[in-house]
Amino acid sequence: HSHRRGPRADMVPEIAAAVGFVSGLLRTRGCVSEQQLQVFSGALREALTEHYKHHWFPEKPFKGSGYRCIRINHKMDPIISKAASQIGLSLPQLYQLLPSELTLWVDPYEVSYRIGEDGSICVLYEAAATKPPSSYGGMLTCKNQMMLGRTSPSKNYIMTVSS
Repeated sequence: HSHRRGPRADMVPEIAAAVGFVSGLLRTRGCVSEQQLQVFSGALREALTEHYKHHWFPEKPFKGSGYRCIRINHKMDPIISKAASQIGLSLPQLYQLLPSELTLWVDPYEVSYRIGEDGSICVLYEAAATKPPSSYGGMLTCKNQMMLGRTSPSKNYIMTVSS
């Protein structure tokens, strides 16, 4: 698993970090069930993968950054509202659950966010490609790991998804 073949084309860790962050925000308010969060995360992951498909340039990480950027600024990002509608969350509910000013940048090798128009930018995910090889694959710091709680899909998730 250690062989590196130049920039990777997949966007799995970046999207996972973004999705984990947004569903983490929904989770903190406690009015969304774990099962709803699983559905929401899946829907958001699919929507982002689809949205970014032709706008992902690992060799030029910032190309298309504006297109990939997820924004809530008194207007809900359509990708988020679409995923939320799958679990029956209305726009007014989303506005209550999520910050009214949120920008999430999902770029190859780095995912960062800012809450509030002049908040500081926090990095959610940074790939090891930009770091010395000693640090192993985009490991999240403990703080984020707790926040995202992303170990493996929970077992009940597999059961609740019926075709």
